[in-house]
Amino acid sequence: MQAIDVLTWPGMNQAFLVSFFATTVLALLAVPYAKRRPVGTPFTWGEAMLAAVWAFGIMFLAFGVVPHQWIDHADKDLGWNKTKIIYGPFDLLKPKAAGGNFPMTLQYEAVRDVIVVVIHLWFFGILIYLWAMWQNSGKKAAAAGTAVATSTYGRPLVKKA
Repeated sequence: MQAIDVLTWPGMNQAFLVSFFATTVLALLAVPYAKRRPVGTPFTWGEAMLAAVWAFGIMFLAFGVVPHQWIDHADKDLGWNKTKIIYGPFDLLKPKAAGGNFPMTLQYEAVRDVIVVVIHLWFFGILIYLWAMWQNSGKKAAAAGTAVATSTYGRPLVKKA
């Protein structure tokens, strides 16, 4: 019987996979923190600095390290460059220059770059979700509170004790 090592499969690269999943998890750690933080509590100086370092680190990993690891993997391990042409199944995408019927030449380097764009879109989506969640956290709490009667001028009518 032969042992199967999953990490030696052609599409598997430990550096890319670890950086991708670690960055996603680190970014999503803001969700439980935001849910347990009391609304309206001001940040201390230390909390603000820690949040700034965290945000910078996440964006550095998401838009610097992860795309670099994918490009490095595609270039070195998969050999996706300008000389590797996509022929497709049954040579459907074989270019006319190589004796096929497809009108243009498609290279694996373009696929590599499209995957980099998808990686960027993934992290843009996560960051936009986190920003919207953080900005709207106070609105949900205010809407969930008890409604206080207001005067015609919009001021709350509260009885003095």
